Amino acid sequence: MIQRTGAPRPRWVLGLAALAVVVLVAVGALVVTRLARDDGPQRAVGPMGATRTPEAPSPSPTAPPGAGITGPLNLLLVGVDTRVSVPGWEPHGDAVLVLHVPKGLDRAYLFSLPRDLLVDIPAFPKADYRGGKTKLTHAMSYGSRVPGKPEQPSTAQGYELLRSTVSGYTGLRFDAGAVLTFNGFDKLVDSLGGVDLYIDQRVVSLHRRPDGRHREPAPGGGGYVGPQMVYEKGERHLNGWQALDYARQRYVTGGGYARQRHQQQLIKALATKILDEDLARQPERVQQVVDALGDTLVYAGGPRVVDVAYALGGLTPDRFVLVDLPGAGVGKGSAYRGEQLTETGRKFLTELRAGRTDAYLAAHPELRITR
Repeated sequence: MIQRTGAPRPRWVLGLAALAVVVLVAVGALVVTRLARDDGPQRAVGPMGATRTPEAPSPSPTAPPGAGITGPLNLLLVGVDTRVSVPGWEPHGDAVLVLHVPKGLDRAYLFSLPRDLLVDIPAFPKADYRGGKTKLTHAMSYGSRVPGKPEQPSTAQGYELLRSTVSGYTGLRFDAGAVLTFNGFDKLVDSLGGVDLYIDQRVVSLHRRPDGRHREPAPGGGGYVGPQMVYEKGERHLNGWQALDYARQRYVTGGGYARQRHQQQLIKALATKILDEDLARQPERVQQVVDALGDTLVYAGGPRVVDVAYALGGLTPDRFVLVDLPGAGVGKGSAYRGEQLTETGRKFLTELRAGRTDAYLAAHPELRITR
């Protein structure tokens, strides 16, 4: 539950708050443009938010930032393909993560939904989409289509349909969310000086060479050629392109589910870095991060970022729980249709909505990602 309180804050405070929110939200989104709020699948995204300017202090006492936010909170973060920068390229939801913060705001649960999850995508008149059952990643693409403007897809509009789709599937109401291009994530990590991460399995990159250059496409479109970057198991320090490359690999043992786990581990590592280095109290560092991201992040209008960020300020890394929802493919070979969560994974969503998450995880410890 969100109620707006307090006076508008200077822009650097909003940037600071956004930094805290976004890293806790998920795949590393960050700051400035827009914040999204949703009261259910039928509620539309609000107008773009404008930068606030400082106001003179009020002589009367005001409630502290976030005082009206009591929880529970649900936040949705989406990572989209880098080709979103190509004119006319429709964004696809390649990473879909949900952060659930129960009432009390003293802990948080982060989980991913498979990009190929078979879901019911509702009709979306804004994009002339009639609705259908297909892969979750397509909701962003279908929703981004602007009638009469085929070369100008709208990422914010695509997010709106994706959010409604995820809300319908999970039964959760989303209070805030963001869309970040993978290029933006690269910049985020570098602006923070890299990240320390435990790599839990050997990963060979499909896309990058050891020096960071992209591998060349193979003749005839059959993959890539050239030397490959290899991420060996153990504690590692990764820069921006390495962190992004590692988190994107899905042709590894465990496939897309391993990739989801690696993305969640990376988010927690970033959150830990920010908290350990007390970056939330260094507005000049926050501004550097804001400037580095530029327009690679998309937010839509809603509650003040500063309120949400301050409300989540009491979270610590040990109260940040990563959850691995198991799933399986639907169909085989050329008849493959997508993914579905197992009964255990679907039951987690039921227990989360009922406020029994801790008990369910205690009964199913295999769902917790511990490193």
